[in-house]
Amino acid sequence: MADDPRRTDDAQPAPLAAREASSERISAVIACYLDAQAIPIMHERLTAAFTGLGVDYEIIFVNDGSPDDSREVLRKLAAADPRTVVVTHTRPFGAQSAFTSGMRLATGDAVVLLDGDLQDPPELIPALVDRWRQGYEVVYGERVDREGRRLKRWAVKRFYRLFKRVSYVNVPVDAGDFSLMDRRAVDALNALPETQRFLRGLRAWVGFRQTGVPYVRPERMFGQSTNSFVKNLGWARRAIVGFSYAPLDFIMVLALMVVGASFVALFAQIVAKLAFPTSAPRGITTLLVVVLFLGGVQLLCLSIIGSYLAHMYDEVKARPPYLVDEVLNAPAESGASAAAGPTGSVARPAGAARGSPIDSS
Repeated sequence: MADDPRRTDDAQPAPLAAREASSERISAVIACYLDAQAIPIMHERLTAAFTGLGVDYEIIFVNDGSPDDSREVLRKLAAADPRTVVVTHTRPFGAQSAFTSGMRLATGDAVVLLDGDLQDPPELIPALVDRWRQGYEVVYGERVDREGRRLKRWAVKRFYRLFKRVSYVNVPVDAGDFSLMDRRAVDALNALPETQRFLRGLRAWVGFRQTGVPYVRPERMFGQSTNSFVKNLGWARRAIVGFSYAPLDFIMVLALMVVGASFVALFAQIVAKLAFPTSAPRGITTLLVVVLFLGGVQLLCLSIIGSYLAHMYDEVKARPPYLVDEVLNAPAESGASAAAGPTGSVARPAGAARGSPIDSS
């Protein structure tokens, strides 16, 4: 098991206070999109994992506006199992918003985040819980390997290492959203005001005692991934813009390099004109190359600045990260409004009148 590199051997966490396993309550939050076939299997495997642990539990499925029959499948599960909570969004808002929605509704002493496509194995939850009981407040799944195309595996690994180098927080490499977080860490994340969320970065930012549990990430059991190359680039852009100033530093370095190169070129031009008057660069071709180069540099710098401005603009608008259409089997401890958190989108209790989304001021 790979501990967080920030920790030292002489600073191990103290175990949690002794308590009966039956008094522990664990919430599982599953982000679902086009996962109708996988949902019953996920529910079965989660139930088996929690029953084996002997803990109280709740299973929160967040249907992120999936266009398949996930809604009907989840309604049947909720009707058959009172421990199953179902949150349905008004449209797809993304996995990060789906996890946020479920975390704000969860009532457990610890919360486990899983993707609904079964790539995050529920059978690893006992190992996560074991580390949590040892005193760690964040236990993330560490992808030592993953099934799938070699090029994708290589690209993902390279990105994680690049992101770790440029980020101003110590983000573990090969760690996705699959994790168990103590109630203290969950409350800290729920209190953050960001709407454009990158949870694995925020999870590192809140701190607490963290460690990893290695596992091999399998391929999707059903269907194809909905993350295209372009979507993955957008996801990487959000991560870097949200947790790194390196692109802005790059602009400064690039500007200094261009200014330095211009002085060198000017000196070389003067020397060439004096020493070799007939062979010195001249004419429209030289001017065109210089103008195109400087124009390309300026456009690159503007695109980097624009990414940060767009991120700020989305945050300033302060729109809620999601809107909830209905909640089935809402936990009594949280109530319908808990799913909204500070952003103001209120969960609609089961049986509430349908219509336009409810907002709170």
